[in-house]
This record gives sequence, C-alpha cells and structure tokens, in this order.
Amino acid sequence: MPRKLNNALTTLAVKNAKPGRHADGGGLHLLVKESGARSWVYRFMLNGKSRDVGLGAAAGPDAISLSDARDLASALRLKVKAGIDPLEERQQEAAQALATAQAAEIAGITFKAVAEAYIAANEGSWRNEKHRQQWRNTLATYVYPVMGELPVAEIGTPHVLKILEPIWQAKPETASRIRGRIETVLDAAKARGYRAGENPARWRGHIAQILPARSRLTRGHHKAMPYDAIPVFLTQLRERDAMAALALEFVILTAARTNEALGATWGEVDLEKAIWTIPAARMKAGKEHRVPLSPRAIEILEAVKPLQKANLFPTDKRGSLSTMAMTMLLRRMKQDCTVHGFRSSFRDWSAECTGYAHEVCEMALAHVIGNKSEAAYRRGDLFEKRRRLMADWAIYCASGGPAEAKVTPIRRAVAT
Repeated sequence: MPRKLNNALTTLAVKNAKPGRHADGGGLHLLVKESGARSWVYRFMLNGKSRDVGLGAAAGPDAISLSDARDLASALRLKVKAGIDPLEERQQEAAQALATAQAAEIAGITFKAVAEAYIAANEGSWRNEKHRQQWRNTLATYVYPVMGELPVAEIGTPHVLKILEPIWQAKPETASRIRGRIETVLDAAKARGYRAGENPARWRGHIAQILPARSRLTRGHHKAMPYDAIPVFLTQLRERDAMAALALEFVILTAARTNEALGATWGEVDLEKAIWTIPAARMKAGKEHRVPLSPRAIEILEAVKPLQKANLFPTDKRGSLSTMAMTMLLRRMKQDCTVHGFRSSFRDWSAECTGYAHEVCEMALAHVIGNKSEAAYRRGDLFEKRRRLMADWAIYCASGGPAEAKVTPIRRAVAT
C-alpha cells in the first residue's frame, strides 16, 4: 500500500520544481507549466468523481505561500467530508456575484435612458419628422422632470399620475399621447428585463379606473366646415394673394391630408397626366396613393411652378409651408374649423350629394378599410372613377353656392 504524502513539499522545492504536477499531500498539488507559471490545485474525490479546484498562483506578486495553500486545502477537505462540492459552491458564488452585479447595474438604468434607447431604435421607422419631435419634446417637457432620472424598475402608478393629472383635463390630447408613450417605454423596459410586474401606465383596467376617459373631456375630432358653405368660402379664399391660400385650396380640392400636401415635391406631380403620386413613405397607411388633379388644382400648381422650388408650396425661406400658416389663415378669415376638417366636408358632400360608391369615396381619402371582403374588392385604386369624383368636387367648390351643383354630381355618378 503506497505511503500517504504529508507536507512533502518545501518552499525551495516549490521555487525550483520542474514542469508537471507535484503532490504535497492531502489533495494539495503544485502545478508547474512549461512556461514556468506555478499554481496551487486542490484535488478531491466526491461521489466517485475526481475534481480539481484552483487555489491561486504559487509565484509572482499575488503568490499564495506553501503554508497558506495547505490551510486552504485543509478547509476544503472539511467541506468535502461534509458532502459539499467546493467547485459547485464556487460556481454558485460566482453566479450569485454576477447576478448581484447585474441587479446593481439594472437598478441604475433610468427611465430616460430606456426612453432614449427606444426612440433611437425605432425613429427610423417613423415616417413623420413631426412625430419624432413630439416624442422627444413631450417626454422632455412633461415626463423627464418627474421621473427621467428614476430607476425604471421603481416607477409606479404615483409617478405616472403625477405627470398626467395636472394636464389630463386641460390638455387631454397631449396627456393621452404622453400616457401611451410612457406605457410603451415601460413595456420596452420590461422586455429588456429592466423591470417586472404590470405596467403602471396601462389604460384599460388601471389608469381608466382613476382618470376619466378622454371622450368625456373632448370629442377629439377635427372641426369641419359644412360642405354647403365651402363654395362661398372658396370664393373668399381666392381673393387672398398668399401662398397659404393656394395651399389651402389645393388641400380642399384634393381632399389630402395636410402633411401630404405640404410635403409634396414636383417629382411627385405629372402635370400632363394630371396625377399627383404620393409615395408610400409619406402616406399614413404606408401605401402609395395616386391623386387625380382637377383642372383647378392644375391651375394652382401652374401658378406656383415659376417659383422653381423643390416643394409645391414653399416659403420665402428654405423648405415648405407650415401647417400653422393655413391654420392662421382660417383664423384671420374667422372660420371655426380646421384644415384637416375639410376631408370630413368632402366625405359628407360625396355621401349626401353624389351617387358614387362608398369604396370610391373612401379611396379618395386614402382610408384603410378593415373589412376583409371590401379590401379584397379594392385591389385596384378605382382611379378613373375617383378622377370623375374629384372633378365633380372641384365643380361644386367653384359653384359659388350649393344650389348650382347639387344635380350634376349625382347625374355623373350614376354613369359610373
């Protein structure tokens, strides 16, 4: 039976040992590599398996002395005797230390950091520059002062309400959008593992039980001019020598969204074919939309073309006309309606004064239809029918009053 080693090594032997494994006894070994590097290893048997645990360097500035290595090995022998695997214990301690470090790191991640990361990751898919600016501006104005620097994991309902309650009734539209943006950021934080539990900005079943629904505060609709008032209004509008007046009339005649018209460039227009093609990137539905241009719409474009600017309706400075320019024009003309509301005026007129099919009128507004069967019917863009519809709309708008234009659109629509 081989003799058990006990303190077989000396300090000098540790220093001069050749490459290989050198036993000291009791499971302690000196491991010397070909490079000369020396380290202590404790070998043990547990459940029929032999395993090694590194104890540290045996040479160099952080070297563990022979006596200290023996003490470490002795402590590990007691654990093995008690059925504890020193290697698994060390791995568990390392995992716990890593989890603690990660928890500390996550605890330092703020709402603002998550929000800015979300915006940076998603703003490329947002078609509207105004939408991007609104995200940043509303968070900076209303949200960050309250909880921007708070750990996102700690944000709760009181923080959300502190932001929303002061503006919920005074600025319902803004408040509603802010709530939605907070909810989105917190959802993103949860998806990344930065927080757990329910979203404190969730509307249904949560904030809805505390704050009144927005519909009780404001209808949220764009005020529209009655369609029978539009001919007289356009007569007055054409008397104004201003770019905003031309742009507004063009918006009315095409039933386009404001941003679609103000962002339009000459590259989108074919004057010869009387077609304005709005690219998918600028459409709300993300789908290219062709707009038939009536003779009066063409006249407006011919009037601004000599300016030789990139946009159809430019300002004196670089860029296009702003939405506010048309809004202010309506205010100066003492009209209690919005620019966007003229789309509703057009839709009311087309429904009540013409015989055009529902899908033709909806497609003129570039509306997305949720009904699957109707969507299948609308595989084409019904362009020629829409051209006749928009021509009738232009005739009506130029009629000077509703009495002159009620019959013609109906008669022409029947032929479609």
